[in-house]
Amino acid sequence: MFGIVRTKVLAVLIGREGMGLFGAYTSVTTLIGGLAGMGVNTSGVRQIAEAAGSNNAKRVACTALVLRRTSLVLGLIGMSVLLLLCRPIAQLTFGNRAHAGAIACLSLTVLFMEVANGQTALIQGKRRIGDLAAISICGAALGTILSISIICAFRENGIVPFMIAVSGLGIATSWWFARRIKLEQVSISAPLVRSEVKALLGMGLAFMASGTMTNTVSYLTRVMVIRGMSLEAAGLYQAAWGLSGVYVGFVLAAMGADYYPKLAAVAGDDSEVYRLVNEQTEAALLMAIPGILVTIAFAPTVIHMLYSPQFAPAGSILRWQILGVLGRVMSWPVGLVLLAKGCVKTFLWTEVVSNIVYLGLIWIGMKMFGLSGLGMAFFGLYIFHIGLMLGVLNRTCGFRWTNANVQLGAGAVLATAAVFVVTSGVVSARWGMALACVVIVAVSLMCAKRLAKRSGYSGLGDAWREVRTHFVVRWVR
Repeated sequence: MFGIVRTKVLAVLIGREGMGLFGAYTSVTTLIGGLAGMGVNTSGVRQIAEAAGSNNAKRVACTALVLRRTSLVLGLIGMSVLLLLCRPIAQLTFGNRAHAGAIACLSLTVLFMEVANGQTALIQGKRRIGDLAAISICGAALGTILSISIICAFRENGIVPFMIAVSGLGIATSWWFARRIKLEQVSISAPLVRSEVKALLGMGLAFMASGTMTNTVSYLTRVMVIRGMSLEAAGLYQAAWGLSGVYVGFVLAAMGADYYPKLAAVAGDDSEVYRLVNEQTEAALLMAIPGILVTIAFAPTVIHMLYSPQFAPAGSILRWQILGVLGRVMSWPVGLVLLAKGCVKTFLWTEVVSNIVYLGLIWIGMKMFGLSGLGMAFFGLYIFHIGLMLGVLNRTCGFRWTNANVQLGAGAVLATAAVFVVTSGVVSARWGMALACVVIVAVSLMCAKRLAKRSGYSGLGDAWREVRTHFVVRWVR
């Protein structure tokens, strides 16, 4: 909710061009931060989870200490790289060097982001889910208040200060909760440090490569839109991109905080891995389908409410991207299996192939359909990605979805396609919306009933209490 309020204020005060600028700055810092971070924040979760699973307090303390120091060093390296390359990055992104100073200032966000990620990895690895939720709530609330104040005072000139301030708050909130984890006081020898760093970087490089490919595609997409169209067009794309992940993002984040550490802990037991993956697939679909259907049906209204009327053209991009979001929900639990099992090379080549396909789809989509083609490319990516991951996992370890999940996925696809078609002008607007509402209500009731059954509750009231306890708290982000 805080994120929605912040986005609304930004859209009204800085407009489409300002949102395009914000998206470009974010893609730059995310790309450099991902490269500098070396995937240590994600591999750190795995290392901490393994150490905690061994019930060896000294090992946990050693891993946590090395993780924090490594994150600080990598953050300083990333900050230095962005400072040195601010001019060529500005030239490549915007076609001139007018924004070089702003990009140099944003190097601070890379440092702050890496330090905060190291602290958050410790909390997630220890599976302190309540603390992770509290960090999200506190960070979102304080960040919204601070960013609105800065943007109100400086408008477009306040974009860089607010980004720095929000990333700084990330350090403060993560430190506040990380300090509550009691760790032994340990002194680490140089060989032990090298061993821990090697373990972090060994798996971290796979995460970094994956994240870098994704961030590079995101950055290049914005460069193509800015250079080939305009900064305002980039603002429209940023609006659709941000909204496409709002609902499903909190669902996946809520489950992912606990899911990946669990998966890593049982990676050697195939039957347990398959059980967890199928459970998470079912839960993700049941939680996400209603929101996906509502967003497709009411995309223009959602854009108008959460941004402003001047962002109306983003509605066509959003509708296609939401189709891709359904694919993301279906493939997300499966995609982590290779990493949990340590199949780094297989994971990397699947990511390389997927991102090459995505970049090609983006280029074709933009040439043929303009901005709407970007949403179509996202949809096409996940059609390809689901098939690829299921094929790879079936061949390498015999994984497959349960029949129940196959049926649930097929039903989700049919319902989503029906809502998309009837609200695309095939029938009159009034009849299309009426039919969409019927499908949404029916599917939502089915999902609630199945959630109740899955959780062992007898009524929808009990199911709602389960949902509220585990997921609604994330919505405040």
